[in-house]
Amino acid sequence: MPEQKLANPAVVGLSGFGLTTLVLQFHNLGWCGAGPVLALALIFGGLAQFIAGLQEMKTGNSFGYLAFVAYGSFWMSLGVIFLLNHFGIYKSSATDTGWFLTGWTLFTVILWIGSMRVNTTLAITFTLLLIGFVLLDIAHFGHPALTKIAAWDLIACALFAWYTMAHSLYLDMFGRDVLPAGKPWIKA
Repeated sequence: MPEQKLANPAVVGLSGFGLTTLVLQFHNLGWCGAGPVLALALIFGGLAQFIAGLQEMKTGNSFGYLAFVAYGSFWMSLGVIFLLNHFGIYKSSATDTGWFLTGWTLFTVILWIGSMRVNTTLAITFTLLLIGFVLLDIAHFGHPALTKIAAWDLIACALFAWYTMAHSLYLDMFGRDVLPAGKPWIKA
């Protein structure tokens, strides 16, 4: 009996990450309320990305496993912060949120280095994510004007995540590299 081919769970993880990141930036720019962000944070960016990470484990991809489970958890945690603030339970100040984001910034440094061993588009995605986190950290510690700059950076990050997703999807569908992702920045 032939071995069944597994689908690439990264396409779901990158899709959820990209869409949720994009809509949060629409919120940060004042274009939409928190409702769509919360829904995406809990379901597509959170739960679906978390599940994609668990599926990455089955493929033996430690990077994808860690990235998608962790950032799925990030989105669910951020959604909980939104809910707790909205209902006045354990309110998080801007500084509290800044420390939350700082922890994620430090974590992102680890994955940013790892992303450089995959391909150019993923390395750019993580570079933009790291820059966005740093800008949001500074914004939450007293420089809120940087939130808008971070938003534009993270919109680019979301679009690069989708490009990376489309690269993987089309590679599988067409059996060839339709959207090139570029070489890794760090060689073995």
